[in-house]
Amino acid sequence: MVPVMIPDNLPATQVLTQENIFVMTQERGIHQDIRPLRIAILNLMPTKIVTETQLLRLLGNTPLQVEVVLLQTASYTAKNAPETHLNTFYKTFDEVKDERFDGLIVTGAPVELLNFQEVIYWEELKRIMDWAKRHVFSSMYICWAAQAALFHYYGIDKYELPRKMFGIFRHRVTKKTSKLMRGFDDTFNAPHSRHTEIRAGDVRRVKGIEILAESDEAGVFIAQSADRRHVFVTGHAEYDSDTLAKEYFRDIGKGMDIAVPANYFPHDDPAQPPIVSWRAHAHLLFANWLNYYVYQETPYDLSELNHTG
Repeated sequence: MVPVMIPDNLPATQVLTQENIFVMTQERGIHQDIRPLRIAILNLMPTKIVTETQLLRLLGNTPLQVEVVLLQTASYTAKNAPETHLNTFYKTFDEVKDERFDGLIVTGAPVELLNFQEVIYWEELKRIMDWAKRHVFSSMYICWAAQAALFHYYGIDKYELPRKMFGIFRHRVTKKTSKLMRGFDDTFNAPHSRHTEIRAGDVRRVKGIEILAESDEAGVFIAQSADRRHVFVTGHAEYDSDTLAKEYFRDIGKGMDIAVPANYFPHDDPAQPPIVSWRAHAHLLFANWLNYYVYQETPYDLSELNHTG
């Protein structure tokens, strides 16, 4: 197993080491005669450290060496992340816009009830998504970012749900020949936590997009562009075992009318520890993306990357 390469003092380093995830400090990595995959993570979540650890856990559990560059928006500064953490470990888009990356991951964000144009960093995000078509070989957009990318690239809109899609839902693979779905069971579980949706009918009417997995309850889960350069994941395969529980108790504490996450707590009893039923397929999703959509396809010399998508 080859590690994810991250800064020596990033908080995730200690957490992942304790979990027996193979990580390599940058100091050690620069002495290896291997070109690691360069993966940028645009982290739009308010819980920056938690989210970066979740993603690094999945990226670090593959046979590929990965060098991660953490990005934040310049047009909006997160209020819940320590300023020292952001200044130490994060770059802005302007600092990397002349660079090229094998892969890009854009996280979700708690802004889904706003129109896209009302989001403070919408113009900056559009620049990043356009830049990715030329400077990144394959991009993965998660939850709200998937909705944002589908809207920006294809004009597919999102719709507000009558109640929050919240819990663990059963999905089925709809394109078994896809390399991204290799090794997946015919049906599998994945977490969702969102107030809006994209509709399968809207996606299927657009030429150049295909749905790879969906759910009767949660709708479209994974879609991709025909050239596999853009992957859209509407849920949160990266979530920890207690992420939905923390969201639930947070909202209950605020006095909000929130339902117990579906199919999560045994017997829907929040006093019991949740049952994890999505972790294996989360690792498989990220491993397949890194291997088949990034490593197997990206040029060794990134200066040759001239994807216009």
